[in-house]
Amino acid sequence: MEPRIPQVSCSHNKLETQKQEADATVYMNFMKSHSCYDAVPVSCKLVIFDTTLQVKKAFFALVANGLRAAPLWDNKLQRFVGMLTITDFINILHCYYKSPMVQIYGLESHKIETWRGDSFRNVYLYDPSQYLVSISPEASLFDAIYSLLRHRIHRLPVIDPESGNVLHILTHKRILKFLHIFGSKVPRPVFIQKQILELGIGTFRNIATIQQTASLYDALSIFVERRVSALPVVDERGKVVALYSRFDVINLAAQKTYNNLDITMEEAVRGRTCYVEGVITCYPDETLEAIIERIVKAEVHRLVLVDRAGVVKGIISLSDLLQALVLTPAGIDALLS
Repeated sequence: MEPRIPQVSCSHNKLETQKQEADATVYMNFMKSHSCYDAVPVSCKLVIFDTTLQVKKAFFALVANGLRAAPLWDNKLQRFVGMLTITDFINILHCYYKSPMVQIYGLESHKIETWRGDSFRNVYLYDPSQYLVSISPEASLFDAIYSLLRHRIHRLPVIDPESGNVLHILTHKRILKFLHIFGSKVPRPVFIQKQILELGIGTFRNIATIQQTASLYDALSIFVERRVSALPVVDERGKVVALYSRFDVINLAAQKTYNNLDITMEEAVRGRTCYVEGVITCYPDETLEAIIERIVKAEVHRLVLVDRAGVVKGIISLSDLLQALVLTPAGIDALLS
């Protein structure tokens, strides 16, 4: 007599599937159930620039206040028309540093609004024909994450629809920290115990790095062409020795050293005097939970994935984490759209 094979009931399979789906959507539902206003801190710093302000003074003000961006107000139009960011400063340096027609010092006298002129058509601090990407305080954090990733921006102004005032600038870092603080109120999904490589979260191919013997201008070129926010600085063996971010570039304004971009990355790293985001690394076999814990506690924007010899193998950014935790369970891949 042949042994009887136990049959798994359809209801059991259905129940297990529902459990797995609920587990995967924990963080998605958390973000959908909280508004942008919930993530606004009780006290925060917000700087707003008028478009008639000189470019030089604007960038100095960003450095002095430790900020990476500021909303731009057009007094003639009586509305916010864009954001002044570190990317603008990088684009200016990269475009005009080697231009024989324009002296880099001469750019300092220009106002933010004059960058719209035909003679400076290659660099736009803002384009009045384009709308400012913003969000209402009543909108969900899920919508905020989608806007940040879909538009590939790092700063999302929260604007009161009634007064038109900017209440806060939402960032990937702020949203992930909010989840880390209040996420303990929701069940811990099983998948956060899986290894980061197994989950495939991050960038593992064609990693943007820069040799420590390369020039600072080479780094600006990579920032512009690859649209990355930081570069692991590596030695001849590919081992990471430092991290050079976009924020380091704006510190050139404070040090007034932006007239010499031919120095090596080794010199640029050694010459930093302002806040420096250190190299925080992780390994492929570490769990997603450990990765989230480290990136939140270190208050950095990304982790450099390395092997045991310290050679760069990947980058895990805040965008990668928010995509995996929140948007992927909703069937949305904002990073590829």
